[in-house]
Amino acid sequence: MPERAIIMKDQFPAWTQQWLDVLLPAGQIVLILIAAWALRAMGRHLIKRVSQRYNLLPQVAVGGRRLLGFLVSFGALLLILERFGVSGTILWTAFTGFAAVGAVAFFAAWSVLSNIFCTALILTTRPFRLNDHIELLENGEKPGLKGQVVDINLIYTTLQECIDGKSSSVLQVPNNLFFQRTVRRHLPARGGANPTAIHTQPQTIAPYPGVLAGPAEQNSNRRYGLPDA
Repeated sequence: MPERAIIMKDQFPAWTQQWLDVLLPAGQIVLILIAAWALRAMGRHLIKRVSQRYNLLPQVAVGGRRLLGFLVSFGALLLILERFGVSGTILWTAFTGFAAVGAVAFFAAWSVLSNIFCTALILTTRPFRLNDHIELLENGEKPGLKGQVVDINLIYTTLQECIDGKSSSVLQVPNNLFFQRTVRRHLPARGGANPTAIHTQPQTIAPYPGVLAGPAEQNSNRRYGLPDA
C-alpha cells in the first residue's frame, strides 16, 4: 500500500509534491475523526436501543456510553499519532507502563490521601471541634479511644487523655478512622468536670484474716497467736 501511494504521488506535478506531504496526512486525520465520530454515534444509538428494550438502569447506559467514548477516542488518538510517524506499539507500551506506575503510587499513597480528604470533611461537616471531648466506639461492649481534641492536622487528630484529673498522654488518631467508627461527642458537664476523664478506684487493703478489733476479740487473737488489730 505505501509503494502504491508513492507511485501515485510521483504522477503529480513537481510543484504539488510539497503540498501533498501536508495534505495527505491532514486528509487521513480528517477521515479518522469522521470515522470515530460515526462509530461513536452508532454505538451510543445501539446502547440506547438495548437499554430501552431490556429496561436497563440509567447508570448502566451512562457507563456504557462513557466506556465506548473512551475506547473510540483512544483508538482515534493512536491512529492520528501513527500518521505523524509515532509507533502505536511504543505508545501502548508507554501508556500501560505509566498506568501501572500510577496505580502502584495511588495504592501506596491511598492512606495518606484518604486522611487528607477526611480532614477536609471534618473541617467542613464539623462532627467535632477543638476542645471537644469525644470517644471512638469500638462496639457496644468494648470502650474506645477517648479524650479532648487539642489539635487537628492533615493526617491526625490529637486527643489528650486525662486520668484522675491529670493529663497523662496524647493519642494520635488517623482522621479516616472517624468515618469508620461511631464517634460519641460528650456534652460539657456541670462544674467543668472532664466527661472523658478516666477515674481509677482507690485500692483498699483487706484486713488480716481472723483479726478482730474489740477487747474481747484481741484476747482471742492472742490465744490463737494472731496479731492485735
